[in-house]
Amino acid sequence: MTDIESKSPFSPYRADGKLYGFVCVVTGATQPIGEAIIAELAACSNNPSSAPAPKLPSSTSSTTSNTKIIPYPFSPSAEDSTLGLIDDILNAWGRLDVWVCSSGLLGPASIADTTPADLQKCFEANTYAPFFALKYAPPAMGKLCEKRNYPNAECKDVRYGSIVVVGSVAGVYGGTGIRINCISPGQIDVGVDLNNFDMRGMTAQLPPSSLQSKEAQKANTSLERAGLPTEVARVAGFLASGFSSYVTGANLVVDGGAS
Repeated sequence: MTDIESKSPFSPYRADGKLYGFVCVVTGATQPIGEAIIAELAACSNNPSSAPAPKLPSSTSSTTSNTKIIPYPFSPSAEDSTLGLIDDILNAWGRLDVWVCSSGLLGPASIADTTPADLQKCFEANTYAPFFALKYAPPAMGKLCEKRNYPNAECKDVRYGSIVVVGSVAGVYGGTGIRINCISPGQIDVGVDLNNFDMRGMTAQLPPSSLQSKEAQKANTSLERAGLPTEVARVAGFLASGFSSYVTGANLVVDGGAS
């Protein structure tokens, strides 16, 4: 065991991969994948005997035995909102450890259906949000802090952090201990009925699998089915945890073998 592994029981290099004492941000929490990621990160902070993490409510906070989930309405594609969220986190908790950017938009099905306003909205959601996260989260993750007064709190005496971008970029923030990775999901069944689905993709992150026939799923994916939000969330949990302590700059494709 190296010095950094043994220095603190709450470091990201714990043998059990747990996230005890971590402060995490998940954007796009109202989307199915965002909700699944929150549940997965909450599960990563619980003891094996703990109850499973609840689904994120739309307007109230939830608490498991080891996890507090706090809804925070903000625009991830707005610079001032991102800075305000980071300031509030550091003022309240003194640290930032994990940032999962899962707030992209699917966009219209064709260029003929795309207006300039649609293009701008998709560009902001898919580009600005990860850009601001990659720009401002690493310095916040590099801040050290004494032990605060909240459940499972621990001092942060080593600079580290993990940034996960769902469906966008991956990179390396060299010399800081901050890991940056990407998840590229394929066809994911988000459980949306076609009657309520925005066919122009301006409110949804991914299309429902019902847009693609079972025959097409079998023909286009090695696993012959659409994926589930939880299957993307588990990869995000892996990238956030100490199990991926030597993984950075990677793009993990979660598409059932379609690519």
